Amino acid sequence: MQGQSQQQAYDRGITIFSPDGRLYQVEYAREAVKRGTASIGVRTKDGVVLAVDKRIRSPLMERSSVEKIHKADDHIGIASAGHVADARQLIDFARREAQVNQLRYGEPIAVETLTKAVTDHIQQYTQVGGARPFGVALIIGGITDGQPRLYETDPSGTPYEWKALAVGADRGDIREYLEEHYTEEMDLDGGVSLALEALASANDGELSPEGIGVATISVGDERFAELSDEQKRSHLAELDLLPDEDEDTEE
Repeated sequence: MQGQSQQQAYDRGITIFSPDGRLYQVEYAREAVKRGTASIGVRTKDGVVLAVDKRIRSPLMERSSVEKIHKADDHIGIASAGHVADARQLIDFARREAQVNQLRYGEPIAVETLTKAVTDHIQQYTQVGGARPFGVALIIGGITDGQPRLYETDPSGTPYEWKALAVGADRGDIREYLEEHYTEEMDLDGGVSLALEALASANDGELSPEGIGVATISVGDERFAELSDEQKRSHLAELDLLPDEDEDTEE
């Protein structure tokens, strides 16, 4: 009982390390991320792909209100997994940083610079009393000096750079799929196909155009662009990932 009450004491204090060097509130924030639907990022030689599962809890909900992919700047996109409200706060912060950089230096912010600004902001909430960590992980992708870059932020405030990654539910299974099928030579369309196939691998091999979000940032024009439902349907049909009823409708 004494050990349990000791752990509860460390649970309540975000600024206090437990005797074994853990910050329990940060670990709980990571669990909140795992409860969010999956988001995937893929870096290719031609750009970056972001794909998300926009699973709807009720047919009465407006699909357009479920936001998991965001434009941070013309050349940077962000996908999230975890608490949506926390994600919106961080994305608003990222947008302000991008605009301040443009006004101050007259040039677009580098993806790495933006990621580190966001993770510095996240880290402050792991050592300030009266606050809690952000219960969200972000995938930040974009183009810097003609090179695609892809980063992950963690509730601890640590940035990681990836070639391909997944956050949220089924992260382990999706990452295994990405590790097995990722190649650095793939083009942007190949990256979209890989992201959709990886997402489908955790969804019984089927995806609906309305239930997912896909965005690309191309090296060619360095512009963030979201795929329309028609474009997503075309990709899914080509990969044979549409549900049976959707395939019947296509015919």
